[in-house]
Amino acid sequence: MITSLSRRQQLSTEVGRLERMLEIRAVEESIQNLYNDGHVRGSTHLANGQEAVSVGIATVLRPSDVVTCTYRGHAAALALGVTPEGVLGEICGRVIGCSGGIGGSMHLMDASVGLMPTFAIVGAGLPVAAGVALAAKLKKNDSVALTIFGDGSTNIGAFHETLNMASIFKLPVIFVIENNLYGEYTRINLSTPISDLADRADSYAMRKEIVDGQDIDAVISSISAAVEFARAGNGPSLIEAKTYRYSGHSRSDPATYRLPGELDQWKQRDPLNIAAERLISKGAFSGSDLEKMKAEITLRVSHAIETVLASDGPSLDELLKHVQAGGK
Repeated sequence: MITSLSRRQQLSTEVGRLERMLEIRAVEESIQNLYNDGHVRGSTHLANGQEAVSVGIATVLRPSDVVTCTYRGHAAALALGVTPEGVLGEICGRVIGCSGGIGGSMHLMDASVGLMPTFAIVGAGLPVAAGVALAAKLKKNDSVALTIFGDGSTNIGAFHETLNMASIFKLPVIFVIENNLYGEYTRINLSTPISDLADRADSYAMRKEIVDGQDIDAVISSISAAVEFARAGNGPSLIEAKTYRYSGHSRSDPATYRLPGELDQWKQRDPLNIAAERLISKGAFSGSDLEKMKAEITLRVSHAIETVLASDGPSLDELLKHVQAGGK
């Protein structure tokens, strides 16, 4: 059986990383169809176009490191190693899901690969990652924490409070902004007075970097440097990955607020195409190899969907299994 941990090992090669990005795209596209067919309760938030950020991060981190991310967390979960069955099962509310089918689309987790439960509250993962980093520092176990969040999160109090604390205590934490230009339905220029969000690190005397979020090699290089910096005891980094989501904010959003031509412009730098073309140019891969890989992934995701839809939903008593009452 392929486990989340063994899937993580597939990211050790360029071909394996391309395969994972293609798989994420295929899974995300299937989620919308599952929703339309009535198999998904609640909302979903897709990350089509942002695959290079998630896979780049997963390539660098150890399974013993800890990741927190947002409700747009399907790509991060799959990148870190959660199986398609685990992600799709959770989204469809089945016991085969990575959280037993009781969390849904916005609450994915798999401790074996370091994925903490994803957060529905904007920016909530930042202080949690700082807490994990503080624990790692006190235990001196060489682990790092990494938190992924959107550009809109940089305008809330938890962002500034967490960066301030992380800098003062020199915590081994990496803050990664997925700047896809939109905070829900609002374009960044209408909510934020600066263009480069990484500049906010200057207020906290924190290491910063801006990276092309469409180029997985650039992401890997940036994350590697930040992780090395943190493991050496030098403290946190703020990385701004410039990227773009092809879908609207959530499953019912047609994204009519986009600027004319903006989506097409970003699709010209699709992270999947950039990675594939780079491999082909090296002679390590061919166009026919790519088509074969896509066909295999389509079949794999199709089988995963069949498995998920054939599985049961959680029983009613599962609702109270992980609920505790505090005493006086």
